[in-house]
Amino acid sequence: MPAALFAQADSVALEVEGGTLYGNLLLPQDVDMPVPLVILHVGSGPTDRNGNQARLKMNTHLMLAEELAAAGIASLRYDKRGVAASSKALTSEADLRFEDYVSDLKQWITRYQDDERFSTLTVAGHSEGALIGMLASIDNDQVDSFISIAGTARTAANILRKQFAEQPPMVKEMVFPILDSLEQGKTVQEVNPMLAAMFRPSVQPYMISWFAYDPITIISQLDVPILIVQGTTDIQVPEKDAEQLAEAAGENAQLSYFGNMNHALKTCESMEQTAQLATYMNPELPLHKGLIQRLSAFITSAARE
Repeated sequence: MPAALFAQADSVALEVEGGTLYGNLLLPQDVDMPVPLVILHVGSGPTDRNGNQARLKMNTHLMLAEELAAAGIASLRYDKRGVAASSKALTSEADLRFEDYVSDLKQWITRYQDDERFSTLTVAGHSEGALIGMLASIDNDQVDSFISIAGTARTAANILRKQFAEQPPMVKEMVFPILDSLEQGKTVQEVNPMLAAMFRPSVQPYMISWFAYDPITIISQLDVPILIVQGTTDIQVPEKDAEQLAEAAGENAQLSYFGNMNHALKTCESMEQTAQLATYMNPELPLHKGLIQRLSAFITSAARE
């Protein structure tokens, strides 16, 4: 994306409890201010502001920001606490809670709520970021609209149950009781070493806090225009999740499907894992055609209301 499309791409910082978060504010070029602002929140794990992890190079959120700027829409994207430039904002994994991400997003929202450069503020969350965005937008008169991009309708515990459902009985017999305990708010002291990467004691408090939230319940509490975006070849989030979110959101929601769009928001015609993985490791592969047009149409229509 040519740099000439942007008036400026500012590096920004926000002081939060525990440290400093860093991000990029992208402003469109040659348009009259004020313009709509979108705050983008990435998905789960050590995903940076551009949508990348150590072995997964997608540039999904970088492309979203650049193409929104080309459409006349400003955006903020940032590294979560504990990730990339914001790594020092997380001193202990054992102290992290899901609510910390929600609080951080709320503080970014407050930071730009009265900025005269922006006409409206939209929160857009991808994957796990959709739940974080929902929670930050509830009863928040600073948020004008919300976008769920490949957001799940299931609790995190049920997502993990589904992922482990096809494992051998021995694995399920170890995992399911752990999930049950964490879902009840109880940590598990002894975890089989083969499961330590996922259920180590230091991460269990975070999982307990994460498991507490039901996306169906949360989205039903939003009182702003909502756009739910879902790809038909997403191997991580099925289409029915989008349908359930839209049903729960009611008349506030618009639902848009994109044929052959996967979880990386790239075009992938196959559900086969090798084909899917190739799109997760190609930072030059463009976003699905039509995605930005739909996002920008929704954002600008919300700005006119």
